[in-house]
Amino acid sequence: MGHHTFDADRADKLEEAQRRYRFLSAEELLWALSPDGDETVADLGSGTGFYTDDVAPTVDHVYAVDIQDAMHDYYRKKGVPENVELVTSGVDDLPLDTDSLDAAFSTMTYHEFANKQALSELSRVLTSQGTLVIVDWAASGSGSHGPPVDERYSATETANALRQHGFTVEFEAVRPETFLVTASAE
Repeated sequence: MGHHTFDADRADKLEEAQRRYRFLSAEELLWALSPDGDETVADLGSGTGFYTDDVAPTVDHVYAVDIQDAMHDYYRKKGVPENVELVTSGVDDLPLDTDSLDAAFSTMTYHEFANKQALSELSRVLTSQGTLVIVDWAASGSGSHGPPVDERYSATETANALRQHGFTVEFEAVRPETFLVTASAE
């Protein structure tokens, strides 16, 4: 089950590139997504748009999905690219058409929405063979960065949950504090 969201009053921390890229580089995220330029993608838990900004130049359209209006306000002040549409919603009830996404990604937010309804919703909105990339804080981590360890999932737990919701897991990697799982919708 998902846990609390990131405190929007601390949104400036989400813009600290050196810290953020330490746990997930733009290059690694783009490798996992493998965009060819004409995709429609969703950033799940987009926050300030930090990683949205890395993906936007490589795709046709990005939905920056966040449950907090305050995060969208921050992103607006920072400057939203023309091909990015802000969507205020939880992942468990996306206001997107069925089969409307070629890919979706979650960077350090899976623990906030991990539940059956959200995974069913992702299965609904992704096209057949659509890509889902999840990078999150690992349950095996120290807890010195990110959420408390008891709010985290393992790569194995995440991959198993995805399989139960009709995804084919393509890749798993576990690092000291984070994991990366890529999957495709069936």
